[in-house]
Amino acid sequence: MASKDVLTRDQDEDPFDVKARVPLYEQILCDYQQASVRARETLESQLDVRYGTHADERLDLFFPKDAGVASALLPLHIFIHGGYWHRRSKSEYSFVAESIVQMGCIAAIVDYSYLPAIRIGDVVQQVRRAVLWLKDHAATFGGDPGQMSASGHSAGAHLASYLVFRSPSEENEVDYAVSSVLLMSGIFDLKPIKASFLQPILALTDQEIQAWSPCDALPSKPAAFRILVGQKESSPMLDMARSFAAHVRSSAMHIHHFEIADEDHMTIVRSLGIPGTVCASLLKETIDAARI
Repeated sequence: MASKDVLTRDQDEDPFDVKARVPLYEQILCDYQQASVRARETLESQLDVRYGTHADERLDLFFPKDAGVASALLPLHIFIHGGYWHRRSKSEYSFVAESIVQMGCIAAIVDYSYLPAIRIGDVVQQVRRAVLWLKDHAATFGGDPGQMSASGHSAGAHLASYLVFRSPSEENEVDYAVSSVLLMSGIFDLKPIKASFLQPILALTDQEIQAWSPCDALPSKPAAFRILVGQKESSPMLDMARSFAAHVRSSAMHIHHFEIADEDHMTIVRSLGIPGTVCASLLKETIDAARI
């Protein structure tokens, strides 16, 4: 249960205003950027690979050392960044590849278009298009389309959930070849967003909220889930993770739910890119689950 301090703070602040809630917000962002620059400078990579026709439909690939001489195709892990669907980019999250490639896996970090220029359902389809492109082209860069996993942070966790779930308005099931997902600090219910500082930016409609809230989504294929949230998150974010974990469990999916000590909305994703952390260990479990 949240402490009295957290409950009071939640009443006074918008629970989705991460900048106001995280004291070292700007410092952590700077760390993201510096670590990402190092990753792009030191890791073997293919940057700005097109997965679609729109200018925003690009992804970055990062490879383990000596991947080019590997005797077998390598597992492929896809990371989808956050930013509340209207900011941030793949280049700010290159650091996540550090852990992924150390695990002998190819990392794909995906970009997409922003709201309000396009709508949230369109962004879901862009991410799905990226994964289908990776599935179809994996062998050309040494990846195994039969060993694909995915992770996402914040809005990216929302988007990643639709690789194995579908909206109630979607009739057709499509296999995106992702069998294991790790969702960090996810936005799994869009209804509270409408009452937040984000609504004037995103302009979510009631129809979009009903169609694209993962807590109301339908299973599209079996998958293994790991749902992570930092214990320093706001009470609504903690509750959302718990509720979505229950929804996944009710859909007969394989589910693990973790509340990570000493992590907040910003530090939890940074930890993902640091080998040896709890988050990186759970990432390895996610990747390994797709190898089976």
